[in-house]
Amino acid sequence: MSKKSGIAVIVLCAAAVVLAAAALIVACLPCTKAAQGDTQYVLYLGTNDKDSNEPVFMPDEAKEKAQEILLAHFGGYTIQEANGGWIDGEKVYREYTLVIYLSDTDLKSVHAAADDLIRVFNQSSVLIQANQIATEFYSGNK
Repeated sequence: MSKKSGIAVIVLCAAAVVLAAAALIVACLPCTKAAQGDTQYVLYLGTNDKDSNEPVFMPDEAKEKAQEILLAHFGGYTIQEANGGWIDGEKVYREYTLVIYLSDTDLKSVHAAADDLIRVFNQSSVLIQANQIATEFYSGNK
């Protein structure tokens, strides 16, 4: 074997070792779907009637009605219970509120669901926030 051939073999072997090490490192990394930009919609649904300011439903029934509407519109949702309040002139108002989180959807679909929520709960409006977030479906360190 010539000196040139020997050097070429050494360089190729070194390259093979480096590539094998890199492949081993990548194979050992956890499997996750990389975080991606997304819009998360957060809806605040008051449950007092817009005309009488009295609860339209008891809390458990209100949550159940909202869940029925959300399932008809979306593949999934998250609901948190909250208490809202405000002052109008001298009068203090308080109401049971549902905070609804939606991802992997669009504003048109959110508005369609909000239309149903407004009708069923006799609301003047539903507060909708659109937040730019990063989402990731993490499967654990396997």
